[in-house]
Amino acid sequence: MSKSVIILGLSALSAASPALAASAAVAPDADDATIVVIASGIEQPRSEAGQAITVITQDELQRRQAVVISDLLATTPGVTVSRTGGVGNLTAVRIRGAEDGHTLTLVDGVRINDPSATNGAFDFGGLLTGNIDRIELLRGPNSVIWGSQAIGGVVDIRTEEPGEKLGVKARAEYGYSDQAELVGNVSGKMGPVSASVGGGYFRTDGISQFAGGAERDGYERYGANAKFKVAVSEAVELDLRGYYSRGQLDIDGFAPPTFAFGDTSDQSRVRELTGYAGVNVTLLDGRFRNRIAFTYSDTDRELSDAFGISFDAKGKSERFEYQGTFDVAEPLTLVFGAETETSRMRSISPAFQVTPDIGRATIDAFYAQAIARPIEGLTVTGGARYSDHSRFGGKTTLGANFAYTPNGGKTVLRGTFAEGFKAPTLYQLQSEFGNLNLKPETAKSGDIGVEQHLLDGGVVASVTWFKRKIRNQIDFVSCFFNTAPICTGNSSGGIYDNIRRTRAEGVEFGLALHPVEGFDVVAQYTFIDSENRSPGDANFGKALARRPRQTVSVVADYRFPFGLSLGGTILHVGDSFDNASNSRRLDGYVLVDIRASYPLTETIELYGRVENLFDEQYETVFRYGTIGRAAYGGVRFAF
Repeated sequence: MSKSVIILGLSALSAASPALAASAAVAPDADDATIVVIASGIEQPRSEAGQAITVITQDELQRRQAVVISDLLATTPGVTVSRTGGVGNLTAVRIRGAEDGHTLTLVDGVRINDPSATNGAFDFGGLLTGNIDRIELLRGPNSVIWGSQAIGGVVDIRTEEPGEKLGVKARAEYGYSDQAELVGNVSGKMGPVSASVGGGYFRTDGISQFAGGAERDGYERYGANAKFKVAVSEAVELDLRGYYSRGQLDIDGFAPPTFAFGDTSDQSRVRELTGYAGVNVTLLDGRFRNRIAFTYSDTDRELSDAFGISFDAKGKSERFEYQGTFDVAEPLTLVFGAETETSRMRSISPAFQVTPDIGRATIDAFYAQAIARPIEGLTVTGGARYSDHSRFGGKTTLGANFAYTPNGGKTVLRGTFAEGFKAPTLYQLQSEFGNLNLKPETAKSGDIGVEQHLLDGGVVASVTWFKRKIRNQIDFVSCFFNTAPICTGNSSGGIYDNIRRTRAEGVEFGLALHPVEGFDVVAQYTFIDSENRSPGDANFGKALARRPRQTVSVVADYRFPFGLSLGGTILHVGDSFDNASNSRRLDGYVLVDIRASYPLTETIELYGRVENLFDEQYETVFRYGTIGRAAYGGVRFAF
């Protein structure tokens, strides 16, 4: 089968419904009965949420056989991904054309964005599917609930939950470039204590990070996850969670004397640790629910070359939070809370610095939100948040959305207006290039969509239009030969400043088909027009870097009555530019994956897949390598 035939088939599928797609990435197991948390910070039916939400369940994680979470996110509406090499390399996830630093990422309710990173982004390179149970993705700002960094959207990742009965899961696979993975998890309940504990190991010889290189750059990672819940009484529950990851990656660099990008023996090491300790208290016959928690996040990054450690950074966040949920009456629920977060960072490049950059900041916040159901089929949500940053002061953000169905869920109308803000990072404020006069980046966004269910749920189609404007975006200003006032007296060679405005506008289409028992097809098409709107900027009106205007994906799976499952994924990513001046183009590409699985017994299943079936040669970042055709096989065990 040629690639042209595949693309024609994809186009025909999209044309079959002129208004297909996703206000929620419509998946067969993610309909309006799905319970989501990401919309309002509490559990609520998807039918009540007006935001654009994607849910990826454990069933889909297993069916798709993906190893890296970012590969799954790349096939959801509004999301684009770029990676500097193979598995483990720096990976940026951008939502609706926003920066990767505008994506807030959580694991088991703990924010894992790195306080020591230049723009505060979370690196998705080492985030594997492992013992992940569920992923929720919210597209668009939602700072009322989630606070700083929720400008582009929020990715909420949950590891395996404790079960009522003893459960054991394990998986092992092997494939291309000596890639091997082992994952296991045990869960169960004994008396008042329920628990889920797991771990994983991954390694690969990898590919050359430098696209023209001859030597492979390998990656090795260890991970662990744990959850404990203790029912102290009918009204009180203790909630403990932990997540750990440690990875070591070979990378290419810029070796002397030419300092040209090429094969080197450089290495990168990253350790991530998060913790959550909370108490849940339920009062007034369940109408008043309270959550008090302390969360901790610790990221340690280190780069080394032939001369020793070339860069070392540590970022920590400690957070105390309270959230209350009160069902005032059947049609009204109030959600309110208070939070205080202290972030710290320390970074040093020994070859260029004698003393390290050290930063510390605190954000105190209060928020309130009302979820009202004034008439049957209509849910209206609105709220406000006030955040007080120890460096730049206070900021208020607002948000509102609605979801309405006039016919019991067959047709759903959704709309959102939301504001987002992102506090300057510690590096932008307090490093040698820092600027204590920075203002927070702010965003205003709106979207509206319609979702249609047909043939008793056999067909779900939807379309969403969105638009977002960002102000005061922070960029680095070089002070070499720069006579601007901000560079006066600057001895470090540059400084961060609020200099940019950006705009993104687009449409997300999606379609889910369940034509016969065991056969599911999910398709999406996204168009994003994102550009620099900074008056007087040399790049005014130009497309933002690494933001493809178009992405299309189709995911299809069929399970035969005798147990064999066959599936495939097609992802088309359009052209983009690698730089802000749009002088360096990245050509679009088409990736095709196929997969199969077969249960040997009720507890053992064999599976295998071929990724990049047609060995597409492409780049998501200029001069950085990507994986060609690769095959993998494995076995799953569960009881």
